[in-house]
Amino acid sequence: MAEISTQIGIRIRNFRKKRGMTLDALSDQIHKSKSTVSKYEKGEISVDIETLYEIADALEVHVEQLLYCPPRFSPGSGRSSNPAFFQGASQFYSYLFDGRSNKIIRCVFDVLSETEDHRYKIMMYMNFKDYQNYQNCENTYWGYIEHYDAMTQISLSNQDTALEKASAQILASYLDSDTKWGLFNGFSSRPMMPIAVKMLFSKTRLKEDETLIQQLKVSKEDIRLLKLYNMLSVT
Repeated sequence: MAEISTQIGIRIRNFRKKRGMTLDALSDQIHKSKSTVSKYEKGEISVDIETLYEIADALEVHVEQLLYCPPRFSPGSGRSSNPAFFQGASQFYSYLFDGRSNKIIRCVFDVLSETEDHRYKIMMYMNFKDYQNYQNCENTYWGYIEHYDAMTQISLSNQDTALEKASAQILASYLDSDTKWGLFNGFSSRPMMPIAVKMLFSKTRLKEDETLIQQLKVSKEDIRLLKLYNMLSVT
C-alpha cells in the first residue's frame, strides 16, 4: 500500500504543477488543509476515494490518471482476443522524430481499463523531460485502443484542447515482437498543419541514440514507396 500511495502522490503533484496550481489553491478546492494535501503528495497518508475524485475534478484530469497499477507486460495474462503485442500490457512506449526541433519525442501510454465493447481506455503522455514525471508533459491525450484482425487503431483526443484529435495505426499487432511500427497522424500547431509521422511502439524503453534517430527518420525507401503509392505508408 505504501508504494501505491507514493505513486498516487507523485501523480497528484505532477498534474498540480502542470496546471500551475499551488498547494494552497488545491487544498482550498478540495476543502483540505495544506499539510494534508502535502502528505497526500508525499505518500505519507492514503487518499480516500471521494477525495481522489475531488482532486481529479480540481486538476481537470480523469480520475484513472491518478490511480497506480505497477507496469506490466506479461504475454498470456490478457484476453485471448488481445493481440500478441499488447497482451497483458498496462503500459507501453512510443517514439517519433520531430525534424522541427531535431529531437526524439518520447511518449508513454497507460492502459486504464477495458470497456464493455472490448475497447481499452488509454492515456497518452507526449514529450516529457523524464520518465519519473512523465505526466508533466507537453501534450496529454485520452482515447481508446481498438483491435481488428489485421491492425490496431488508437483514437485520441487532446485533454487540453477538445478540438484536437489524433490517431495511430499499427499493422499486424497480432504478431508478437518487442517493437512495432505505426503511423501517427493529427494536427500540428507548430506551424498549423495536418501531419503524419512514423512512430515506433515498444514494450520497453528504448535507448535514445543515433541508431534510433535514423530508424525514426524518413528513409530513402520510405520516399521510394511514397512516390510509388502516392501515400505515406509505414510497415
